[in-house]
Amino acid sequence: MTPPGADTVLVRHADVGVKSGTVQTAMERRLRDNVAALLEDRDIDATVERRWSRLLVHADAETVDAATDAATDAFGVQSASAAVVVTPERDAIVDALARTARRAVEDGDVSAGESFAVRARRAGETDAHPFTSKDLENEGGAAVFEELPDPEVDLDDPDRTFSVECREKEAFVFTEKRPGPGGLPLGSQSKVVALVSGGIDSPVAAWEMMKRGSPIVPVYLELGDFGGPDHEARAMETVRRLADFAPNFDTRTWCIPAGDAMTLLDEAVGPARMLVYRRFMYRVAEHVAESVGAAGIVTGEAIGQKSSQTSRNLGTTSRATDLPIFRPLLTMDKPAITERAKEIGTYRDSTIPAGCNRIAPDYPETNATPEIVGRAEPDGLMERAENAVENATLVDI
Repeated sequence: MTPPGADTVLVRHADVGVKSGTVQTAMERRLRDNVAALLEDRDIDATVERRWSRLLVHADAETVDAATDAATDAFGVQSASAAVVVTPERDAIVDALARTARRAVEDGDVSAGESFAVRARRAGETDAHPFTSKDLENEGGAAVFEELPDPEVDLDDPDRTFSVECREKEAFVFTEKRPGPGGLPLGSQSKVVALVSGGIDSPVAAWEMMKRGSPIVPVYLELGDFGGPDHEARAMETVRRLADFAPNFDTRTWCIPAGDAMTLLDEAVGPARMLVYRRFMYRVAEHVAESVGAAGIVTGEAIGQKSSQTSRNLGTTSRATDLPIFRPLLTMDKPAITERAKEIGTYRDSTIPAGCNRIAPDYPETNATPEIVGRAEPDGLMERAENAVENATLVDI
């Protein structure tokens, strides 16, 4: 429910608030720019202002809901509220609360017997207002009570909360806090190479790194006869969805020709095939990282989810590169990963049928040592990785 006359969005950040003053300022500016980019990308006519420890998005009554949704897609945002702005005076605030409750009844948003509470917060100098937060809660609560049908007051677990944030020069009245992803503003950390297959896991892992502030450089390996158009299409669509969260960042995808390498592995490698393939992927990612100045590699691997992802195998294959391999899904269960994919909008495209499972051996190695993988690896395979990157195609998502 949006208060009548709402034309401002209060945007709250997450981990940014625990940083030192200098770092917090830099991150808030980055967050401001990212929110502005999301608004522009969605053709929402609004401006973003950084004030106090908040961002304020100035919109109008027609666009404030869309502006709120856009703000809650920005990494680093804890929550956002569409608010009506009034003067920081007791009567003006109480009147705004009453109008908001009245509109809720008129619009059918409130049912008889619902419980409610009024929460007020003041900020600024102690003597900035001739009233306390408790005064606003008591008087505002009485005004709301008069407007609602058969209401109940519940200060512990109300069905509906009417909120006030009162500053020295203005006050904001709102009724909901729409959750954002939390984390850190995108661009506040170094970029990473994201190996994306288009399956459920890798886009979620990339999103999790974006949530912690790292822009991604997507890398997709074209598997030739072992992949196919559907395999590539789903990868590109999941990257396209990730790009929606980062319109002011370069999300062009590195498409790496790997069909010849896959044919070689299919013909020459037995139980350790998937482990050798992962080493090849890491080496490809390492060469891309060197080209773009990325700080590491992110994958969708989780312990024990596949035969190549046992704890022993992960330790063995990680030795293919000197770069850190970030695995944000490492200890997550598949249902939790799937649920996150649905939340961020990558699940549908990730479940398009594709043929990449044809590269897995019938009896895969699950407890490999570096020596086992080294003996299985065809001569010159890692040189093929470098050559493949040299022949990469950049796809503009």
